[in-house]
Amino acid sequence: MKRLILLVLSLALVFSSVVFTTPVAAQTQKYKIGVLAPAVTHGWVAAVAYNAEARLKELGDEVQYRIQTSTNAEEMTAQLDDLMTWGAEAIVAFPQWAGMEVPMQRALDAGIEVVNFDIVIDLDGVYRVSGDNEDMGIQGAHYIVDKVGKDATVVMLEVPTSGSVSALRKKGFLDTVAVIAPDLKILTYATQFTREDGLKDFADILMKNSKIDAVYSMDDETSVGVLQAIREAGRSDIKVITGGGGMQEYFQMMPENKDIWIQSALYSPAMVRDAVDVALKVLKGEQVERVKIIPTTIVDRDNYQDFLDANSPY
Repeated sequence: MKRLILLVLSLALVFSSVVFTTPVAAQTQKYKIGVLAPAVTHGWVAAVAYNAEARLKELGDEVQYRIQTSTNAEEMTAQLDDLMTWGAEAIVAFPQWAGMEVPMQRALDAGIEVVNFDIVIDLDGVYRVSGDNEDMGIQGAHYIVDKVGKDATVVMLEVPTSGSVSALRKKGFLDTVAVIAPDLKILTYATQFTREDGLKDFADILMKNSKIDAVYSMDDETSVGVLQAIREAGRSDIKVITGGGGMQEYFQMMPENKDIWIQSALYSPAMVRDAVDVALKVLKGEQVERVKIIPTTIVDRDNYQDFLDANSPY
């Protein structure tokens, strides 16, 4: 009987040991990621915030996040301070205005990882995810020359207020034209990345210029306004309009306009998902390249169907 009792006690101790030495499931660490984006003044910008939040939601328990939108550099600076106070470990920033270098440096000095989206911020230690703005200009030049020849008259619509975005697209275009079509006549005008400005500014340009073969526009929204101005003026001389972005409405116009080649250099706002992923990988200690450039894809009536997305907010 004593032996039976001892055996039972021994077994109880064994099972008790198993219970207490079984490791408890580790809690998933939540990384705190903040997003700074401009307030919605453009469909593309709206899609950036949409895609950033969609990706952060997909990451679920891995992250805590806050998304802040602002209308100017001062407001974005204040929101950056708010994210730092909240305890953000990484910030994905889309700094659309000049003057953000100092506050971004302050975040870096505080040990916060900064992933710069789209706009170039010249600071050591910043990661960047962007489309290939210069290549968009290169591709636009080749497309226009291929369609209208080397002696055509082309209106270039630049957007100086957009900083490096317009500057790089302009550089790619002009550098390429200098090589492949040095006799191309280029008329340069400033506008904005909105259809309203595209319509207003191009209506004036049409009145000043009786013959235009093509338009090098850098943005789909601008191009929608340009197309409306051409239709309202009853002009039939313009044979090419480029664009940039990834606007579904603009894609739908491509097959409807048989007399004009409508083109877009795809620059998808969904790239911000990559920026969020870069932030998370850095926080996890994974090796990440400092700069990730998304290649350019050209969309026109020949392939637009491959890029239609009924769920896109842009």
